[in-house]
Amino acid sequence: MIFLPFSFLFVILLILLLPFLFFVVQVEIVRMALDKLGLSPNLAFLIIFFSLLGSTVNIPVYTREATMVYPERNPYSFFGFPFTGFQGGTRQVIAVNLGGCIIPLLLCAYLIPRSPLLPVFFATVITTLVSFRLSRIIPGAGIRIPALVPPLLAVFLAYAFSPGNKTPVAYISGVLGVLIGADLLNLPRVGSYPGMISIGGAGVVDGIFLVGIISALLA
Repeated sequence: MIFLPFSFLFVILLILLLPFLFFVVQVEIVRMALDKLGLSPNLAFLIIFFSLLGSTVNIPVYTREATMVYPERNPYSFFGFPFTGFQGGTRQVIAVNLGGCIIPLLLCAYLIPRSPLLPVFFATVITTLVSFRLSRIIPGAGIRIPALVPPLLAVFLAYAFSPGNKTPVAYISGVLGVLIGADLLNLPRVGSYPGMISIGGAGVVDGIFLVGIISALLA
């Protein structure tokens, strides 16, 4: 009975620290994946930092008049094109997220010259085709795709095509396969609903960045 107040305070403190601990675990997982890609600790830290910071930055690349209205507010979370903006107004903005899309693409550009090109090409083509086949358009929301299928497929193909250099092959094919297959090839079909479509808009914890991290980690 004497230790009950202390135990109670410890539980409360643990509950308050859970969000911080969860964040630390996520960052450590990302760091481990980047380490498997052969990146130095300093470069890995910069990628994590700018990915976190850049996840709040959406860069508009195309704007058009919205000609469609929402059938209803969609309750689903989806993979690829999250609507991070308003669901009103008269214009549709298509943007790319700095942390969730541009940084993974820059990392792909860094890894491609250091990776076997034929395995990267074939793994990316297959992942692209499968991602396109599995993607599903949610009217007024964007595109859904089973979150774990692209990275698991990328890892399998990396083992099949390049067992000696599988980690960068898995990362590149996972990122480019989803970007091209689920996002870009479906872009003309998402409809002209008002609001913002942000490619990779969920940054570190979802979207294109997550596909690459899971692929590299599992490989």
